[in-house]
Amino acid sequence: MSRDESEGPWHAEGLRFECTRCGACCTGAPGYVWVDLAEIKALAEFRGDSVDNFSRKYVRRVHNRLSLIEKPGGDCVFWDKAAGCTVYAARPVQCRTWPFWPENIESREAWEGVREVCPGAGRGNWFSLEEIQAAAARTPL
Repeated sequence: MSRDESEGPWHAEGLRFECTRCGACCTGAPGYVWVDLAEIKALAEFRGDSVDNFSRKYVRRVHNRLSLIEKPGGDCVFWDKAAGCTVYAARPVQCRTWPFWPENIESREAWEGVREVCPGAGRGNWFSLEEIQAAAARTPL
């Protein structure tokens, strides 16, 4: 029996997620971590750096947007295999809203694809439909 769309989205009852800091969303190519000036400032402050110096070292322009640079192989520049995300407390909105990105919640099949690569998807903290939609709306993808 298929779900009646008038009942709301397939995830209307909410979803579970708990970051395990496994790095699955931080590693591998291709990918961009979109940042705005406020996020760059927060990251620079977190690292004890000036915005200008931080930007020269870690930010690049992609068309008309700004992205963090990657390590060779596509891993986020702030991902460390032993330590995990080295800027977790100041991570950009794109990282904070994972896995509730619009393309990840558009269908049950898309969510199952996320669950295959992300060990925290489908377990841990329960997020309401409103929280999921708010995260998806904030995602700068």
